[in-house]
Amino acid sequence: MKGSLRRVLFVPAALATASVVLAACSSSGTSTPAASSSSSGSSSGALKTGLKVFVIPKNLGNPYFTTSDSVKSGGALAALQTLGETGSETSGTAATPASQIPAIQAAIAKGANALVVSATDPSALCPTLNAAIKKGTTVVTYDSDAPACRTLFVNQASTAQIGTSEVSLLASEIHDSGQIAILSATASAPNQNAWIGFMKQELKKYPKMKLVTTVYGNDDPTTATQVAQGLLQHYPNLKGIISPTTVGILAAAQVVSASSRRGKVLVTGLGTPDSMKKYVSDGTVKAFELWNPANLGYLAAYAAVALASKKITNAAGQSFTAGKLGKFTVGPGHTVLLGPPFVFNKSNISQFNF
Repeated sequence: MKGSLRRVLFVPAALATASVVLAACSSSGTSTPAASSSSSGSSSGALKTGLKVFVIPKNLGNPYFTTSDSVKSGGALAALQTLGETGSETSGTAATPASQIPAIQAAIAKGANALVVSATDPSALCPTLNAAIKKGTTVVTYDSDAPACRTLFVNQASTAQIGTSEVSLLASEIHDSGQIAILSATASAPNQNAWIGFMKQELKKYPKMKLVTTVYGNDDPTTATQVAQGLLQHYPNLKGIISPTTVGILAAAQVVSASSRRGKVLVTGLGTPDSMKKYVSDGTVKAFELWNPANLGYLAAYAAVALASKKITNAAGQSFTAGKLGKFTVGPGHTVLLGPPFVFNKSNISQFNF
């Protein structure tokens, strides 16, 4: 995915003042001709305060979203607190549209000026979100997009890069050969399906690697554990599992680690360092990826406030400063890009705490 991007790099926890750490590089990134030709400039003046901003992750109780959203981690609610807004996190307990939509509706009824939403479905949320937009509510999606019903999408990293890199990681570990499976979140999750699409494209480069199935753990630990167990039972020649979800990769690692297949089936995907340290140490996971979830939430909240304050629009080339993260520019498709995923392995994972 091309567009103006702001690269962010992880730094050792010992050098940081918070449990979730990132250091920014230079204040400008590459941009497409469309972005660089805009004459609209960047945001200026103070942002509005007292805005009602609701952060609505896919589901509550998910450690990934706890990190991306909370004040303690420096996530979305921390940004809103810094900006003097009225911010709260709300959602359902299941990562489904049926669970998430009532929370969105309730936020709208409470007079939300902005919604920061991780979409559980690319279309099911649209009647509700488009109704909010018609009322003048800013809708920013983060982590998972609903392109037809939002003002701006804050993307954690290039969709193509996430999908292709996970296949490349596993290929290097299993010597480009063998049966593999994907353990995804929900069948309707927009981000998961987009990444899987690029995984399948990347697999064409590895003719000796065969994707035998894609299963869904619904971002529920119990369900994810059950489907991971099913993979080991039904595919005795399985060599690897890719799980592009923090709930799924942990469940897969736990199942494989506790089985006779440890060391024979390798697990990779998207996970948090704290949850994966044990499984990197015992060899179940050689390497995995992630961005900083807290910075993703922080950036999404800043973008929502800048839009709701009318300091920027969602047109390509619009720039705004997201506090400690520095300057970002809107790229094509009304999208802001946080930065590339970071690879964790035995050599570096002990440096991180989140």
